[in-house]
Formats: sequence, C-alpha cells, structure tokens
Amino acid sequence: MITLTSDFGLKDPYVTEMKGVILTINPKATLIDITHDIEKFNIRMAAFMLASAAPYFPEGTVHLAVVDPGVGTQRRAILIQTKKGFFVGPDNGILILAAQSQGIEHVYQLTNPKFMLPKISSTFHGRDIFAPAAAHLEKGVQPIEFGPEINDPIKPEFAKVKRGNNSLIGEVMHIDGFGNIITNINEKMVQNYAKKVNVELPSISLKLTFGKAYAQAKPKEPIVLIGSHGFMEIALNQGSAAEKFHAKAGDKIAVTVA
Repeated sequence: MITLTSDFGLKDPYVTEMKGVILTINPKATLIDITHDIEKFNIRMAAFMLASAAPYFPEGTVHLAVVDPGVGTQRRAILIQTKKGFFVGPDNGILILAAQSQGIEHVYQLTNPKFMLPKISSTFHGRDIFAPAAAHLEKGVQPIEFGPEINDPIKPEFAKVKRGNNSLIGEVMHIDGFGNIITNINEKMVQNYAKKVNVELPSISLKLTFGKAYAQAKPKEPIVLIGSHGFMEIALNQGSAAEKFHAKAGDKIAVTVA
C-alpha cells in the first residue's frame, strides 16, 4: 500500500503522473490519497496531515509526500524506515513529524539511478524520483539499496518542543476547520501535567482546565485537551478558538503547570 500527500491539487495532471509511474513499476500497488489540497508550499501543514493519517495504515505502508519548494536544488531526497513503515519525500521536514512518532530506524538518501526514471526533471522529483522509489520499495527492494545511510535529516522548528521545569514551549501546527488550535505538543509530553495549566500565545495568556471532550466546557468557553490525533489543542466549545485568541499556524505556545 502506498499513500500520497501533496500540494499539487487535482486541476493539473501531476498526481496522475505519479500514480502512472508507480503502477507501471508495480501494477499490484494499492494507492491511497491522503490529500492533495495542502496549501501551496506549506510544509508544516503537510507534515501535520501526514502525521495525523499515517498511524491508521497497516504495517509496511509506504507514505509518499511531496511539498517541495526546494525541488531541483541541493536539498536531498530521502527514504525513512521506521518500526512500522516507510516515508519517501524531500528532506525538508515534511516526513519527520510522522516518522519520529513511529520510531525512526534508518534514513537513506535516494541516489541510486536504478530506482529513478531514466530522465530526471529538475522541477518534478515527485514523478521522477519519489514515485519510482515508493513503487520499488513497496515491491520489495530493500531500503539500503536506494543509497547511503544518513544521520542528519532536516528537523524543522515545528517538529521540536523545548522542555523546562514544568514547562513546554512548542508551536501551533494547524488550525482546523472548527478553529481548534492544534499544537505540536503530544500526549506523552503532558501526561503528568496537573488539571490546570497556563497557556501563553502571542496575543493572550490563559489559565485552562485539561479536559477530555469539547462539551466539558460551557458553550463559547475555552478548554485544553488531547485531540483525536494525539496532539494538545486549545478549543472553544461550539466556537473558534483561533478567531477568539487570534492564533495562527507557526505561533509559539508555552504551557506550564498552573
């Protein structure tokens, strides 16, 4: 099984070209679209979507993700092997959030021309490098055959959380359609936190109660909880927390025990 995530949209033939390459190499592959509606060039958004969806796929799934503003430059093409599956894409941070949650075992740079198309476009590595790699990998080629192992994949700021004494400093990863402020702080990081926490956003400081469901807060009242994808989020029951607190993706957020 191979999943696809990109910012290509469906107006142009780009997604279909990648699928055609994969099925030419591996006609038996099962292709699943996670989304192709990522905001153009928004690596953070793609990383969140991939990290949200990847845990629900079977062991051995190959996840192909392409949001690649650096295509054709010196940025590397990589393959990440985890304890559960594989991630293929550019070395710009798009894969790391999902891969590290599964336990990264090895990272390889894609350099072996045997597993690429004969002609490589400098503007479409998704079709010419990543799609063939995903197809061959799912077909049974061993990860080590794709190129040398590396130990320094790009880890962007949005994948990092700084820890202090009873404090965490992270980022707003995503604002969903309900206006929930979803952070990069995961459930394990706050599992020992008290019921009350102080939350600081660029525009406001809040003292919130940790809950388990949105409806534990009164209508239009805020609450902090662990959302369905395992990340801490600030929500407004039946309202938009992002609008009320003027939050956006990329904002710094600090959480301390109240």
